Amino acid sequence: MLCWLSTPAFADSSLFQALAQRAPQLDRQALRHALAAMQCAINHGAKPAQRLAVIDYSRPSTEKRLYIFDLNRKRLLLRDYVAHGRASGENLATQFSNRVNSHQTSLGLFQGAESYRGKHGYSLRMDGLEPGLNDKARERAIVIHGAAYVNPAWISRQGRIGRSLGCPAVRQGVARMVVDKLKNGQFVFAWHAKYSRNVAAGYQRCGPMVLAKAARADKNG
Repeated sequence: MLCWLSTPAFADSSLFQALAQRAPQLDRQALRHALAAMQCAINHGAKPAQRLAVIDYSRPSTEKRLYIFDLNRKRLLLRDYVAHGRASGENLATQFSNRVNSHQTSLGLFQGAESYRGKHGYSLRMDGLEPGLNDKARERAIVIHGAAYVNPAWISRQGRIGRSLGCPAVRQGVARMVVDKLKNGQFVFAWHAKYSRNVAAGYQRCGPMVLAKAARADKNG
């Protein structure tokens, strides 16, 4: 799945506007990229999803940078903390990789797959949909799971929450809800403003979904 969008836009502008209103703290560019990547996947055969998670790794781990949206009801289901890989950075994630054993976070569009019980308890396997960017997610065992180190109490002690081996780990108290909301084909989009071109380069043949009206809104917004 490759599509290049110099100005990412999504055909359903009402959905974008509704979700942006529900999550004013989320960078609008991150949301636009997420919706464009999701539409690209659907255009190339993926089943439409009911929910979408957006992770803005431009923000520090001390902020709630995970957003889960209900696409049908156009509402925000959760905003919470999420970890990045220990080799991606301290409080701020600055390095990203698709490489096995890199212990870094991967960017781009993923699809939630099957839930399972592993060493971290109830967890969710994911498939990376962007070749060269995150398609080794299975091989790297990049999954969503709960972790005790995703704890805001750590912030006052060390200036950040704990870090993973590359997984988007979440608080144990919300792990079951996150897994259940994102399993069986829901979309997860990991974004960073500095690497937006790298991410956009991963979804390159989706010209039909770029609307002039949305492009102008992106420029003016």
